[in-house]
Amino acid sequence: MNQKAVVLDEQSIGRALTRIAHQIIEKNKGIDDCILVGIRTRGIYLANRLAAKIEEIEGKAIAVGELDITLYRDDLTKKTDNQEPLVKGSDIPVGINNKKVILVDDVLYTGRTVRAGLDALMDIGRPAVIQLAVLVDRGHRELPIRADYVGKNIPTSSEEKIVVQLADVDQVDQVSIFEK
Repeated sequence: MNQKAVVLDEQSIGRALTRIAHQIIEKNKGIDDCILVGIRTRGIYLANRLAAKIEEIEGKAIAVGELDITLYRDDLTKKTDNQEPLVKGSDIPVGINNKKVILVDDVLYTGRTVRAGLDALMDIGRPAVIQLAVLVDRGHRELPIRADYVGKNIPTSSEEKIVVQLADVDQVDQVSIFEK
C-alpha cells in the first residue's frame, strides 16, 4: 500500500474531537445520563479523549466504557483466517439501562462494525438512546447506519484505505489515505 495523503494531523484531530464534544453536550442538553463507549481498539482512545474534552467544557466527568465486538462480527472468519479470535472483553463501568450511550469509533465505512457494536450493547442492557460518534466517515455503507457526530467526511474510492493512527498506540496522531 502506498500513502496517498495525510488528511488529518494532530491539530486537526484535536479540533474535530473538540467540535464533537461540543455537539454531544449540545444535543444531549448536558451530559447527565450519558456514557461514552469506545469500540476496541482506537474507539476507546477516542472516547477517552472526548471524555477529557467534555470534562474540560462541562466541569464534570462523563463515564467511559470499552466494547469488544469480536464475537459479534459477521466477517469473523475473514478477519481471523479461521484462527480462534482474540476476545479481550468489554468493560463498561456503569449500567447502560435507560442511559444515553454514545458509541465511539475511528472510521465509519460499511456499517458492519457499528452493527456489531449495537448488538453487543443490546446484550449488555437497554439504553434509552444510542448515538454514534466517529472521527472519519468515508462512505460506502452496506447497512443503513449514519453517524450522529462526524469529525471529518472523507469521500474515498473502494480502492483506497483510511488509516487512523493515534499516539496512544501508534506514537503519532494522523489520518491517512492509502492506495491498495
